[in-house]
Amino acid sequence: MAMQPNVENLIEAAKLLAPEDQQRLVQSLVRQSQAQQHSITEMRGLGKELWRDMDAQCYVDAERDSWAD
Repeated sequence: MAMQPNVENLIEAAKLLAPEDQQRLVQSLVRQSQAQQHSITEMRGLGKELWRDMDAQCYVDAERDSWAD
């Protein structure tokens, strides 16, 4: 089983890199981090087909009735 390096070990290893390689590493990490970020607005309309034939008030009423059980 391969051991995963921890952040402190990675930081120490990065200190051994040449300055231009450190800069490349930082830029790569920033790009990767930005690529993984999403906006909540990307979820707009997600699953709307599930609710297409559902009356909103009927749904709320049924949910409230289920709390009493």
